[in-house]
Amino acid sequence: MATAEPTSPRTLVTCSDFSHALRTAADTARLAPSSHNCQPWALARLSSPDARASAARLLAASGDSRPREDSEFVAVVLDRTRQLDSLASHDLEMQVSCGAFTHLLIGSLACQGWWLERSVLTDEPDSWAYRSVPAPVRALGPAGWRPGWSLLAVLEVRYAGMPQGSLTEWQDLAAARRTNRGPYTDRAISAEALRRLLDAAPGLSAQAPVGVRHLTSRADRDRFVDFVSRHAGRDFSDRAAWRETHSYVRPTRADAERRGDGFSLSQLFGRLHPLRALMLRTALRPGTMRLLRHVGYPRLLAARMAAAIRPTPAYVAMGFTGTSPGAADALRGGARLADYWLTATREGLSLHPISIVLQHDDLRRRLQADLALPGRTFFISRLGHAGSEFPPAPRRAANAFTFTL
Repeated sequence: MATAEPTSPRTLVTCSDFSHALRTAADTARLAPSSHNCQPWALARLSSPDARASAARLLAASGDSRPREDSEFVAVVLDRTRQLDSLASHDLEMQVSCGAFTHLLIGSLACQGWWLERSVLTDEPDSWAYRSVPAPVRALGPAGWRPGWSLLAVLEVRYAGMPQGSLTEWQDLAAARRTNRGPYTDRAISAEALRRLLDAAPGLSAQAPVGVRHLTSRADRDRFVDFVSRHAGRDFSDRAAWRETHSYVRPTRADAERRGDGFSLSQLFGRLHPLRALMLRTALRPGTMRLLRHVGYPRLLAARMAAAIRPTPAYVAMGFTGTSPGAADALRGGARLADYWLTATREGLSLHPISIVLQHDDLRRRLQADLALPGRTFFISRLGHAGSEFPPAPRRAANAFTFTL
């Protein structure tokens, strides 16, 4: 590795070894948010002659010129063996999660001197699965392409020798970004901070057909919290959805770290007394929940959630401008979400997504009507100053999802 002369108090680092740079980038990109922390992504370096030729054909088909000999190619993949599938909305959530991963990946590579030269995003991921496309994706089969993978993007990067920022600062920012489900203070968010949150970074984030709306008025905030109180119990009472959600709840933090995904009870509820943790583990089991729904337990959980999120100075809603976003839109939307969340972290703000009111399409449409949200809302979250730190969610090691073809 070579170190560039610092032009500021930051240390700027480049790495001309792409294998090392990609490992470093994947180690940062794995910190991206994903629904249930399921981490549905895979990353494939396209380095064999056949794989590079396939990447070149994909880029050429998108209208780009022939790739340079000194280019490197990576494929961002939706790993369908890891995706959520109990609800129709989960497919879009998985693609958005992969878009957030892609934003962190591109930023990490750029901080090492590997700039994005061009990219091609697929519009219909199902049609890019290995078995259904004769070429060029099918040509990757002998190189190790897996039947459970759907291609979302091919990125062409080239070593420029000049980093686009400090790698350390980017890594620290990604590590500091997390979901904080604890109490928030009622301190108002400055107008300047809210304005900066509306500015998208160049690249996929700026290309996203996404609108961002901050709910800061008392009327809008009360309307949203009341909606959560009335309807958030749906997910707890939906047998298939709750069974899938519960499959990502780990009994202890140590178990969550060992598995590398999902979340422990402490990451959902904060520090718990052992007796309360035991009671929650019992109450949240699908079999127990199936019985308790007859006595209104899901409604009780929804009311408690509403009470917990009420003392919040703002909520943020993100939505696609169109009602039927394609996979390419979803990937860009995920990049915009990651960009927004990183900016919020830089501003000292925390987020706590309330996706439970978006995952059922009829509830989402009702919420959009209540709040006059246009298009297709895909993210809604508390936004504010957290009263305490919250533990980070576990992550799989980068070598668990990074491959070379």
